[in-house]
Amino acid sequence: MAAAQVGDRVAYERVLADSVVLIRHVARRRGIPADSLDDVVQETLLTVHRVRHTYDPSRSYDAWLAAIAGRRAVDALRRHGRRRREVHDEIALNQQADPDDASTASEQMQQARRLRAAIAELPPRQREAVERLGLEEQSLADAAAHTGHNTGALKVSLHRALKALRARLHGES
Repeated sequence: MAAAQVGDRVAYERVLADSVVLIRHVARRRGIPADSLDDVVQETLLTVHRVRHTYDPSRSYDAWLAAIAGRRAVDALRRHGRRRREVHDEIALNQQADPDDASTASEQMQQARRLRAAIAELPPRQREAVERLGLEEQSLADAAAHTGHNTGALKVSLHRALKALRARLHGES
């Protein structure tokens, strides 16, 4: 790479060709599927071409290249998602409520009434935090402006309120 940096085209072509093996190895270690390896190799070689002036000849070329290849591999994983798989779980499917079922709607209305009653029984600051932050989905800054409480106090009130609601509705502590 040092020779390529000073303009040796043959050295540059050779270093790029020799780099492919290491790039593929790094990409496989990062979990890149076989059908995406060539994309990571190409992206890495383009990055090497773009940033070749940053290579320090007094340091390891392989370490420099592996760092770039690792970043391109992570970018590819982010772009394509981490191995999206659909899972078929017969039990979960059978337990899923039918939204058109009248008994399900009745159950949901009953749960909503229980939740509203539990919220109404909270101390005023906790109730206010739940209403502003949870139900109205206000930001902490907006809720603080409306309530006159600082954001830290709102967070504490919300935390305590949620803990109390869990205990009341689900019997958790």
